[in-house]
Amino acid sequence: MWFAGKPEDMVKLMKRLGISLEEVNAVKVVIELSDGSRMILDPPDSVLLVKSKGQPPIFMVVGVHRVEKPGESRVLFTEDDVRLVAERAGVSLEEARRALEETGGDIAAAIIKLSGGTLRG
Repeated sequence: MWFAGKPEDMVKLMKRLGISLEEVNAVKVVIELSDGSRMILDPPDSVLLVKSKGQPPIFMVVGVHRVEKPGESRVLFTEDDVRLVAERAGVSLEEARRALEETGGDIAAAIIKLSGGTLRG
């Protein structure tokens, strides 16, 4: 089916057909594949949940992804991230680097971990 109208008209048509679209505020999408590799969109451009009466929900994910193979290492953070964590948590660069490694490069989690569960500043 091809639709040449405005997006708003498409949404109205979908509603009349019992189909709803819901935008999901996702910050990261990970798809684990049967071979152990993972497709990662970090962050996705858009994630929509499509619901239709009597049908299982459908997720539509839009964005550029990368593939991580099992055992493959990748850089999870930059030296700027290390400096930021060290400064915000009041720790050495080595402690900040270790915390970033333990949290998979999650800056906020590393700061909270090093700050004893609370953010400083």
